[in-house]
Amino acid sequence: MNDNIRIAAQVVPSPRQLAWQELEFYSFIHFGINTFTDKEWGLGDEAPAIFNPEEFDAKQWVEVCKSAGMRGLILTCKHHDGFCLWPSSHTGHSVKHSPWRDGQGDMVQEVADACREGGLKFGVYLSPWDRHDSRYGTSEYNEYLKDQLRELLTGYGDIFCVWFDGACGEGPNGLKQVYDWDGYYEVIRELQPGAVISVCGPDVRWCGNEAGHTRESEWSVVPAELQDCEKIQEESQHVDDGEFARRSNSRDENLGSREAIAGKELVWYPAEVNTSIRPGWFYHAAEDDQVRSLEELLDIYDKSVGGNSTFLLNLPPDKRGLIHENDARRMAELGKVIRSTFAHNLAAEAQATATETAGEANAAGRVLDGNKDTFWCPEEGTEQASIEIDLKAEQSFDTIVLKEHIQSGQRIEQLHLEYLDGAIWKRFSECTVVGHKRILKFPEVTARYIRLTIDKSRWCPTLSAFEVYLSAVE
Repeated sequence: MNDNIRIAAQVVPSPRQLAWQELEFYSFIHFGINTFTDKEWGLGDEAPAIFNPEEFDAKQWVEVCKSAGMRGLILTCKHHDGFCLWPSSHTGHSVKHSPWRDGQGDMVQEVADACREGGLKFGVYLSPWDRHDSRYGTSEYNEYLKDQLRELLTGYGDIFCVWFDGACGEGPNGLKQVYDWDGYYEVIRELQPGAVISVCGPDVRWCGNEAGHTRESEWSVVPAELQDCEKIQEESQHVDDGEFARRSNSRDENLGSREAIAGKELVWYPAEVNTSIRPGWFYHAAEDDQVRSLEELLDIYDKSVGGNSTFLLNLPPDKRGLIHENDARRMAELGKVIRSTFAHNLAAEAQATATETAGEANAAGRVLDGNKDTFWCPEEGTEQASIEIDLKAEQSFDTIVLKEHIQSGQRIEQLHLEYLDGAIWKRFSECTVVGHKRILKFPEVTARYIRLTIDKSRWCPTLSAFEVYLSAVE
């Protein structure tokens, strides 16, 4: 094994990245002036007087998210139009000059409180592009954005994520801004050290499109050069008028392959899959009958959460200030299927044996104990190994969930699964990377014995969980 691969095997997530990864599924809430103008991108000249969601209910948003099994919510506190959903002391372009709550309201506060009460993590989106503020395009604007960050990061409790996109257009003076990314990061690290900085940030990587598409091999260990914000800006320019950027990421489809990382400085930079439940990111009444199907959402969930990524799904509230009934209904349906599918782990009482283990602390049975901090692994330097699961009786199943012990790094490169049919082992599924979680779907199998063979790994593989399920049947 070359030194580069051994180094790659030992790159690990920070505590904040690990906590973020375990959320798995959370919501984006795009809400603001655009909701009332029926636009995707505001111009910055909209009057605050049009903002008045008379039935706004943050608790309804939280309940819809929870019904789907989401664990967090990220609010668009300021989009490109510059209108702020909190009464910022650094601009008049905010809710304090709107009729909502008679100008005394703070939507960020109400959403943060509802999340805390409902058990969801709360995150903030702050657009670096501001089409309203006259300071945009100058050094003063960078200080303004830092001041806004300080307001959001000190007034609303713990923040799990600060989400930046790469939008960088012209301001009202015709100038473009040179963003002080390092300065923004310093403010976030000082005030909310547990928050990940996403997309245009060093903690969480954009998967490369807004359509919910994922790579077959999504590595969390990638070249450090992918954190270059100027490159991210070039690739994350959103398509206007509600169209999705359906292009693939222009960089290598297998960003963490041996070839891609050769001779490179490496970092832990995991992927997030973001898309909307509707064609647009903001609410448009014309899209009420274009909510994604249950089948499509389940497929995205399985391939993102189950493909070593997280799933950030946008739910745009309507002019009332409520998530529309069609969207809410679909979220409840999605959550019901997810909960039913993963309710009963058929391997919970199983036994496991392995071709090799690195001592009792890493025995084969660790994959079945339900403890994310324990794991099986062979001796250091063993790159191929097998583990056999005895379900104690024949069981029918069509879903297997695998997890690496990513606190020790991401190492598995290829594996396959077989079941014992009489005296013959028959292959029924295979995959490349595992990472935080891999969800494998396949035609229903009935068997007592399952064998997982790791065909290729870095240094030595780890496996923290091996779970077996039969999908819910409606």
